[in-house]
Amino acid sequence: MIDIEDIIVHYDIFKECFCCDLEKCKGICCVEGDSGAPIEVEEEIKIKQILPIIIDELTDEAKKTIEEHGVSMVDIDGDLTTSICGNTGPCVFIQTDENGIAYCVIEKYWEKGLIDFRKPISCHLYPLRISKYSTFEALNYHMWDICADARVLGKKLNLKIFQFLKEPLIRKYGEEWYEDLLVAAKLFEEENKE
Repeated sequence: MIDIEDIIVHYDIFKECFCCDLEKCKGICCVEGDSGAPIEVEEEIKIKQILPIIIDELTDEAKKTIEEHGVSMVDIDGDLTTSICGNTGPCVFIQTDENGIAYCVIEKYWEKGLIDFRKPISCHLYPLRISKYSTFEALNYHMWDICADARVLGKKLNLKIFQFLKEPLIRKYGEEWYEDLLVAAKLFEEENKE
């Protein structure tokens, strides 16, 4: 692992390939699981603010869940997450397009310029997960079997995780941090040449 400004980055980010292949996976990572996407308290507040704007595009089940439980929940690990429909259902902010691909209603409204919040940073950064500690954060690759197609496409394109996630990494940590990450990636590559 490497420390970049108190962000501990696992070497997997430099060596593993990844590129979402929505045509194959259909956005299953937003549909399956026993909890929603991890969110910050500030993101929960923002989601509550934009809810009146996006509510009409949510599914009936999602609307009922939000009415009964709110936009967020605390999962079994004690993390604040987006609410999900049922015990293992989709995130309440997911809708499905005509091709059966799940999409985030929040992000669709952001893309149209109707709201100023894109989506939770944990969604944008996936398959990376942030673990917070008292004086630092750790950035780890969450390898989930349902993302097998993303690993295949990433390998085909020779696209490493840090390259695939350039935009969300800059959104979260800034341009300078990402430039330092690129330096670390180059050093890692040089030290691990076969």
